Amino acid sequence: MDFKDIKELIRVFDKSELNKLRVKEGEFEISMQRGFEGGVTTVSTTPMAQAIAPVAQTASTSSSVLSTPAVSNETPKENSVNGITINAPMVGTYYSSPSPDSPSFCGIGDIVRKGQTLCILEAMKIMNEVEAEYDCKIIDILVQNGEPVEYDMPIFIVEKV
Repeated sequence: MDFKDIKELIRVFDKSELNKLRVKEGEFEISMQRGFEGGVTTVSTTPMAQAIAPVAQTASTSSSVLSTPAVSNETPKENSVNGITINAPMVGTYYSSPSPDSPSFCGIGDIVRKGQTLCILEAMKIMNEVEAEYDCKIIDILVQNGEPVEYDMPIFIVEKV
């Protein structure tokens, strides 16, 4: 794999919706992953690694997609507050309202009923409503509007009512 191919591979990865990519050709290997500081990770057992480093650095600094900060792996706040978490059923982008000028579906202190929409998770340009599985009171909202969420990541801390 030559320098031109590597640049093209980084460009294609940048425009794709992939989170990870690993390519191995002979002794050469390159891995890319979104959401981590630096954006592109390279691993190689050939002298080509020295040629890739500047390209990887350029791609990670010029691309808004590759430089997106990672979602925090902190322990949920439920340790300090009694409550149950409602977790993300999929990977996506969290939205608290149906549109930017609309009010939020729910807020801290609100009591929501089973089946009521709590938020929207956008995944691949499809808006997916997350509904309450039971009647509950919103104790805390752990995600900010427009932030990415991972599968099974806590979004809300609630208390059953």
